[in-house]
Amino acid sequence: MKKILFLTGARGLATILSCDNSDLNKINPNGVTFDTYFTNDAELVAGVNSAYALLQGFGLGAREWFFLHDLRGDEMATGGGQLETPRNQLLIGVNDPGNSVARDVFTGWFRVIHRANVVIESSNKTTASFSANIKNRVAGEAKFLRAMAYFELGTLWGGVPLYTEYVKSVEGSKGRATQQEVYKQVIDDLKAAESALPDTYPASEAGRATKAAAQVLLARTYLQQGDYASAKTELEKVVNSGRYKIVDNYLDLTNEEGEFNAESIFEFVFSPSNGAFNWSGPDGDGNSAQEETIRTQEYSPIGWRNLIPSNKILANYEKTSKGDAKNDPRFDMSFWKAGDKFNNGKDVMDDNAVQGNSSTVDGKTMKISWRKYSLLYKSNAGFATSGINMRVMRYADVLLMLAECENELGNSAKAISLMNQVRARASVAMPAYPTANYPCDSKAKVFEALQHERYVELAAEQVRNLDLIRWRKNKKQTAEPISYFTANKHELLPLPQTEIDNNPKIEQKDQNPGY
Repeated sequence: MKKILFLTGARGLATILSCDNSDLNKINPNGVTFDTYFTNDAELVAGVNSAYALLQGFGLGAREWFFLHDLRGDEMATGGGQLETPRNQLLIGVNDPGNSVARDVFTGWFRVIHRANVVIESSNKTTASFSANIKNRVAGEAKFLRAMAYFELGTLWGGVPLYTEYVKSVEGSKGRATQQEVYKQVIDDLKAAESALPDTYPASEAGRATKAAAQVLLARTYLQQGDYASAKTELEKVVNSGRYKIVDNYLDLTNEEGEFNAESIFEFVFSPSNGAFNWSGPDGDGNSAQEETIRTQEYSPIGWRNLIPSNKILANYEKTSKGDAKNDPRFDMSFWKAGDKFNNGKDVMDDNAVQGNSSTVDGKTMKISWRKYSLLYKSNAGFATSGINMRVMRYADVLLMLAECENELGNSAKAISLMNQVRARASVAMPAYPTANYPCDSKAKVFEALQHERYVELAAEQVRNLDLIRWRKNKKQTAEPISYFTANKHELLPLPQTEIDNNPKIEQKDQNPGY
C-alpha cells in the first residue's frame, strides 16, 4: 500500500466526537457514548485516527494551514486579482479578528485537541480491554497531536484556552492561558509522547507519529523560547539515531513518488492523486471527506496561481551573476518558468498560458510560479487537486536547526559543517561554506549563512513564518523583513471573533494588542 489513510476509523466516530447543540438535554438510548465506546484496542486506535484525519481537513493541511503560514512570511507575493480578500488581508497585514483563513486554522487545531483529549481520557479507563502496548502508543500519538496543535496555536496566537480534558459542557470553557503556560503543556505532552512512541512503524502504518517526530517538535518548541541547549539535546537524538539521511534528489522532497523517504520524519497524509477533493467542510470526516489537497491548484502556473514567489526569495538563491561560484540548482527545482518541460516532459511552459502577475529575476520580467507540491510534473490538467503528502518535518530542517543551536552555543565550526551536509545533497552539490558571499568568519556571519540556507532549502514548506517569529522574539534579526510589520501588533494573530463571541470566559478586553 502506498499510503495509510486514517479516515476509516474516523467515520465510525462521527457520532461520538460531534454533537448537536440544539438540544443538549436529549439522550439517544441507542446512541454510542463515551461509556459504551473505547472498550478495546481497535476502538482506541479508531479514536486517534479521527484526530489524524483532521490534519487532512480543509481547515488544516488540505488548504488553510499552508496558506496561513505562507501568507505570514516573506516568500510570497500575490499572483494577481484572483487572490481572495481574506488571503490578501493576511499577505499585506490588514487582517482583523474576522479573517476566515485564520479562524479556520484556529478552529481546526482545537478540533484536534478535543479529539486527542477524548483518546487520552479513554486510554485511562480501568475497565477497558486495552493491551498495554496499544494503550501506551495511542496515548502517545494523541499527546503528540495535542502538542502539535498547541505549538501552532501558542506560536501564532500566543495565550489560548488550555484544555487537557474533553469539554462536555459550556461550563467547561476556559479563558486564555499565557503563551508560557501553553508551551509548558506542549513540552510536557511531547516528553510523554517521546517515551511512548516507537522509532518506526510497519509500512502499512506509515504516517503515524514516531519518537523522532516528538523530538523534532520538542526542539522547535525550545527554539521558540530561545532555549538552544535543550533544543540541541533533542535534535542530536534524531541525528544520532541513524534512521534519517539527506536524500539525493531534491525533487523527491515535495513530489508524490518521494513520500516517506529516508529524509521524511512526519507528513500530513493524503490519498493517491485522483482528482477527489471535497469543498464542503473544515474537517476530515465522512465518506466525502478531504483526502487530497488543493495546494497544486492554488500555486501552480497552470491553475489559479493565487500566490507566487516574492522577488525577495527569487533574488536570494546563489548565482554566478552575483559573484557566487555556482547557480543553485534548487532554484530550478523550486520554481516553474517559461521553457520548462512538464507533464512528464510532453509539454513546455509558456508565459502566455499563465495568468496573473510577473516577477523580476536578474532584471528580467517573467512569470515564475511555485513548483514545490505542484502536480504538473506529471499532469497538464487545468484544474488539479493532488494527493501529495506535505512533509511537515524533514531531516534537512533538523540539521539546520541543530546548526542554529551550535552557532548560538559558540560552536560555529560545527554549525558550518551541519549546513554543508545539506548543501552536499547529490542533486544540489553547492560549494561548501565559507563562500565569497557567505564568509562565515564570525558568529554573526554564520547566522547570515544559516538564514540564507534555511530560506532557499525550505522555501514554501511552512517553516519561514516560524523562523521569522522565532528570530524576532529572540532578537536575532538585524532588520525586520516584513514591510508592514508594526511592533506590539503583528507579532501575533488576533483571536478569532468567533472565539470571543462564543467562549463565555473570554471578553473583548482579552484580545491581542493592536486589534
